[in-house]
Amino acid sequence: MSAALLALVLAAAPDAGLSPLVDLARVAPSVVVDLRYATADNVMKKAVYPPSARCLVVKELADALVAASKQLERKGLGLKVWDCYRPLSVQWELWKVMPQRGYVADPRTGSHHNRGAAVDLTLVTKDGAELEMPSPYDTFGRPAHHWYKGGSEASKKNRQTLRDLMEAVGLERNPMEWWHYQLVDAVRWPLRDEPFAAESKAVTTPDGGGPYHSRR
Repeated sequence: MSAALLALVLAAAPDAGLSPLVDLARVAPSVVVDLRYATADNVMKKAVYPPSARCLVVKELADALVAASKQLERKGLGLKVWDCYRPLSVQWELWKVMPQRGYVADPRTGSHHNRGAAVDLTLVTKDGAELEMPSPYDTFGRPAHHWYKGGSEASKKNRQTLRDLMEAVGLERNPMEWWHYQLVDAVRWPLRDEPFAAESKAVTTPDGGGPYHSRR
């Protein structure tokens, strides 16, 4: 898709009726939200999200993560999310730093994060401590791959536990990033570039005074 065509698609999207995004913290309060791109602790070494950024996802992904969180709670575990919806403008910034397909999606075609249909996450204990994984988050290399045989036995077991859980709730993995999961039909959601401050686009929940549903 050319940059000009992509701009036309984005410009037309609001009139076509974009689905509101769900604030995951409101529907799954036990999930730890640690948006790395709202800090300097990321591959870009600078904050590219505002401090007010929230974990926003489409309703179908929120439903899957709520189901996964409930399953983990029965085991004394939980989820921590590092990235959710990512404005397309930020995707361009990432591409400048790491223009390598497989690790960073080409912004001309977009990432499923730009659709609100993907999430980066890991497992944590009930106290919020991260479980060991074969690599740190946002590692660009073999240790991040699902087929990587290095690392401790515990880290590989934890990676498999996360994968089994995410696939059980209907999500699919990125083979090159153990932390990235997305909706199987993610491509059917449009790319979007709404700022995080666009409150009117976020779904509220009963405790927030509004309905929790998708208005497509």
